Amino acid sequence: MSSTEAAPAEPIQLTDADAFEAHVADNDVVLVDFYADWCGPCQMMEPAVEAVAADTDAAVLKVDVDVHQALAGKYGVQGIPTLLVFADGELVDRMVGAQSEQALTDAIEKHAA
Repeated sequence: MSSTEAAPAEPIQLTDADAFEAHVADNDVVLVDFYADWCGPCQMMEPAVEAVAADTDAAVLKVDVDVHQALAGKYGVQGIPTLLVFADGELVDRMVGAQSEQALTDAIEKHAA
């Protein structure tokens, strides 16, 4: 059952850990960016993450590991940035470390309908 709504064109900042599952369930493909404000590679990736949100059909969910430590633990996030790709609510891809915009787009397009 896929959503007819277009994915948001900007990254969604996760404010409530309880909303994580809803974001993943409500969008066909979701790129989850586990990051921290003090993380240099995370900051370098910000333009790529924003471009993916704007240019692909995936929703982009940003999760601050300092705020959401339990969520980071649940998904085995050991280093940041860690980027997870969910398709139809299932975890289908994991990337650790800074990624190019192309690598993120490729990972999303593999799972986009």
